[in-house]
Amino acid sequence: MNPLDWQLYDGPLQVVLLVLGWLALAVLLARLDRRWWLVWVPAMALLSIGAALLIGVIVDDWWKPFPDPLPRRILEWIAVAVFAFALAGARMKSLTWPRRAVAVVLALLVLAMSASQINAYYHQYPTLRAALGPWIGSSDDFDKARGGHRQTVAAPEGGWLSQVWQPPASMPKNGTLSEVPIPGTASKFKARNGWVYLPPAYLATPRAELPVLILLAGQPGTPRDWIDAGQVVGMMDDFAAAHGGLAPIVVMPDDLGSTFANPLCMDSKLGNAETYLTKDVPDWIRANLQVAPAPRGWAIAGLSHGGTCSLQLSVRKPDLFHAFIDISGQDEPTLGTREETVDKAFGGDAAAFTKVNPLDIMQTQQFPQLAGVFAVGSGDGEYGPQQQKAFAAAKAAGMDVIYQEYPGGHSWQVWRPALQQNLPWLAQHVGLVGP
Repeated sequence: MNPLDWQLYDGPLQVVLLVLGWLALAVLLARLDRRWWLVWVPAMALLSIGAALLIGVIVDDWWKPFPDPLPRRILEWIAVAVFAFALAGARMKSLTWPRRAVAVVLALLVLAMSASQINAYYHQYPTLRAALGPWIGSSDDFDKARGGHRQTVAAPEGGWLSQVWQPPASMPKNGTLSEVPIPGTASKFKARNGWVYLPPAYLATPRAELPVLILLAGQPGTPRDWIDAGQVVGMMDDFAAAHGGLAPIVVMPDDLGSTFANPLCMDSKLGNAETYLTKDVPDWIRANLQVAPAPRGWAIAGLSHGGTCSLQLSVRKPDLFHAFIDISGQDEPTLGTREETVDKAFGGDAAAFTKVNPLDIMQTQQFPQLAGVFAVGSGDGEYGPQQQKAFAAAKAAGMDVIYQEYPGGHSWQVWRPALQQNLPWLAQHVGLVGP
């Protein structure tokens, strides 16, 4: 197996890094010096704890790049890494140059252990290839992949595409993944490049007129998150292989503008993200691809912030989206508190926020045409209650909705299977594959 494909968690590599890391820390600690143990080690320990706490204060209270506080376990592993480098630094003066290099290597091993444990906590990157995806990942030429205008096979009225689709012998085995610029023509939203997955059935002649899934990442995040951490390409290829090449066209646009920005999927002082996602992105899709018509053939899904957006935009634009999958979303778009959100996004105009907040909208309107899934980790104490609240509101608003829990917390341990296991449900609701 290629080393890039070794499992970074739930495998032997994580155990090896854990053992090597603790051994490296033990070597850095080892010294027959009373002053070392009575003064230097306690001082370095306090320094490390203080540094980790300071990072927590900076991120959670001052910088506030995202509404969720850093988990204590993450701060603990940060403290362990800082402790290793502090020990190495404290020993430098008494070491020869070769041993100084060894001390640095030992500290790096502890850093690798800490990074591995943080990655395992979030289940962020299953392999080194996924972690290095932004740098080593490839992009298929979009114009070449989509080809020219072709004859299409569409789903029958009220039926599913699988009822009439016969995969041509020349159909490729796998789909394509392309990086594409999607301009904010109407919204003037300054988006980063998005990504598009085209299933095998779209690449065939004749091609299948496939449904569209707009897939959103969390915040902080990038449009690549579902590709690298979510492994969505393999997920869709597997689904297509089991269904004659049929899978949704997956469009992963940028809904943030930058990694730590949060325009809340709304049109506000923070940017016209809603217009971008519901006007510019659909216009670009229709202009560049042959796709199933909205709303029956269109769906939206996302995780955390992206899950909040999926419910929000479905409620705001039920003429565009027929189905949604809200994974670990919040009960309302937020920058921390409602007061902070209203102030930063709408200049203190609470009525403007209420007008676009999904739960407020659902109190006065019914949406029997919408179908949705609310999925959350069974151990997600922060977002679990919010998902239950949003699910209850959606059900009261007449939606055809399902509530699910998966083992895990607020991490990819939940998000990946929540999308994958709901693909059959999604395919049924967008006219792709029947029950």
